[in-house]
Amino acid sequence: MKLIIEPNDGVAPIVAAIKNAKKSVEIVIFRFDYGVIEAALKAAVIKGVKVTALIANINRGGVKSLRELEMRFLAAGIVVARTDDDLIRYHDKLIIIDRRTLYMLSFNFTRLDIGRSRGFGIVTKNIRLVQEAVKLFEADCTRSTYTPKLDTFIVSPENSRKVLGTFLKRAKKQLWIYDPKISDKEMIGILRDRAKAGVEIRLIGRIGARLDMAVKKSTSVRLHTRSIIRDQHQAFIGSQSLRSAELDLRREVGLIVHDPKIIKKLTETFESDWAANEATKVSEIKEVLAPEIPKKDSEKAAQTLAQDMRPISLTLITAVKKAVAGEEAAEQKIVKDAVKKIVKKAFKDAVKEVAQEAREVAEEAKEVALEARRA
Repeated sequence: MKLIIEPNDGVAPIVAAIKNAKKSVEIVIFRFDYGVIEAALKAAVIKGVKVTALIANINRGGVKSLRELEMRFLAAGIVVARTDDDLIRYHDKLIIIDRRTLYMLSFNFTRLDIGRSRGFGIVTKNIRLVQEAVKLFEADCTRSTYTPKLDTFIVSPENSRKVLGTFLKRAKKQLWIYDPKISDKEMIGILRDRAKAGVEIRLIGRIGARLDMAVKKSTSVRLHTRSIIRDQHQAFIGSQSLRSAELDLRREVGLIVHDPKIIKKLTETFESDWAANEATKVSEIKEVLAPEIPKKDSEKAAQTLAQDMRPISLTLITAVKKAVAGEEAAEQKIVKDAVKKIVKKAFKDAVKEVAQEAREVAEEAKEVALEARRA
């Protein structure tokens, strides 16, 4: 079993997995804009590998791009299936290679998730987990009933509420949690009970209740993963937050893992993120249930642009020094043109990412409203 940590590991593990496939690649897609992954899937088909893509029926603001992706895949010889519309979202993301290796991911196949967000992935050859993933993949491709058989393979809405509730209840000393938005009443009740029992609870993210726990908003990196480390002995990694919609109304998938090396890496990453993120009040936290709407998209774009500009800062400094030293004007023009192109691309990418984040905020707000109506 191996752990993928984003944005540290980048896209390389995903591309390598597809390139190394000998017989089959089965992939579940909710959001997708990473060209190098698409190229790897198409190359696999040319090599004789059977590639099957299960693509979400809908994601907020991205239906057109999903349908265009389907057409490109079909043209390349990739078998395409589409998720049902019986759930409000099919939000899971996974890859099965040769029906021998499972990549269970908390992140989408997008530049924003892989390159700029905290996310995790589990790579396992455990035969029972792989077989369970295959069973789920086939059921969702054919729109047939899926019945879970393993408590370590967590699927919403089938067994997630029960299994994750039990997972939290069994905490004796610590619960360290990544979650963008905890709001489910039952799960909050369990956390409150654990806190009263003396369990140390730390949350990187947000929660819609008053609890005696330490909470920090993610400021050092965009938060996308849903992960829980229990007693530094077991961990949950998946796509479902502790929210009613993601437990009861959407297709979400995750794993509970026990591997000591993975737990150690997760713990180290959490501790690093905890130290890096700005703290909120340690006790009596009150968060608004609805997601916060960004006040100024232009500020986000500027921040993203600044991040994109950092790798070329040394080049700029070198260029200025050369210009001062009286180097040729032609070389200065080359540098100027190159910088202009980089800035233009960086700004375009920044605006695109801001738009995607805005769509996700709108999606979350609508789901919160749906939860409230169902409550």
